[in-house]
Amino acid sequence: MRVTAIAGQCADPATSTASGMVWIPAGRFTMGSDRHYPEEAPAHGVAVDGFFIDRTPVTNRAFADFVAATGHVTLAERAPRPEDYPGADPRLLVPGSLVFTAPKEAGGREDWTRWWRFMPGADWRHPQGPGSDLSGREDHPVVHVCHDDALAYARWCGKELPSEAEWEFAARGGLDGMDFAWGEELAPGGVHRANSWQGAFPHENLAEDGYVATSPVTAFPPNGFGLHDMIGNVWEWTDDWYAPRHAALLPSTKPCCLPRNPRGARWEESVDPLAPGGPAPRKVLKGGSHLCAPSYCRRYRPAARQPQTVDTASVHIGFRCIRRATTL
Repeated sequence: MRVTAIAGQCADPATSTASGMVWIPAGRFTMGSDRHYPEEAPAHGVAVDGFFIDRTPVTNRAFADFVAATGHVTLAERAPRPEDYPGADPRLLVPGSLVFTAPKEAGGREDWTRWWRFMPGADWRHPQGPGSDLSGREDHPVVHVCHDDALAYARWCGKELPSEAEWEFAARGGLDGMDFAWGEELAPGGVHRANSWQGAFPHENLAEDGYVATSPVTAFPPNGFGLHDMIGNVWEWTDDWYAPRHAALLPSTKPCCLPRNPRGARWEESVDPLAPGGPAPRKVLKGGSHLCAPSYCRRYRPAARQPQTVDTASVHIGFRCIRRATTL
């Protein structure tokens, strides 16, 4: 079936250059890692079917087209309902989102509230809060989108959000088992291959890669599959529920019998009972962001993963979409 062409990042995947999508052939790879954070383990073999994936994260320009066409209002632009957050500070029940503000002094890295704060008026149009806008950021990744916002965009385009396995396979760019999407060194030859943090996190950002915050989605070289920003710049939503480890019991390590197109945990397993707003389900984020630093958060790797409550938006979370071969 031929998909009706839609402008920009929503165009027909049959012409991948025009649509901004790239075909990822079916294959096998080693998912996860036993060498870094515990939630990435155990490393295990996985098989995935072929799929199209956006060449870049969804940009502010593309998201603006979606909003203009549909009138979509993101979660960050809506005031939370008091009944959904019993006991919440009424001052926080206003439209807004999480914004990073570097503290002036070092120390206290165990207290993330020193640099993250809920900012009224922060949303995708105002990424740094009231007074900021998208001027000069049209080709930066859209941020301050929660999972439902990303899903709404994907459905408008006739696309889907990737599973964690699909996302990680695409991020590796054909390099199986490597720490990074380009090999075993973070900055081979001293050259930065992704937008991440240089300096002492969270108070000192040397911006040796050229960017303090987000960057244009093609600012850094693509991986082996021709995909930009699979590592760094912004975290990206997947459609898998989070569990603190990959499945420990796997059916086989033989190529013929590897788990095929695996999906994440059950909804109930993903719930964080200690979430500030009460128990909340969490999806898997992948890829790290411009706030990931060697000294604090080494999650600028394909195997890295992080949970995020589905109702949370922030200045460093975006997304990209896929089309599975079975839906074409």
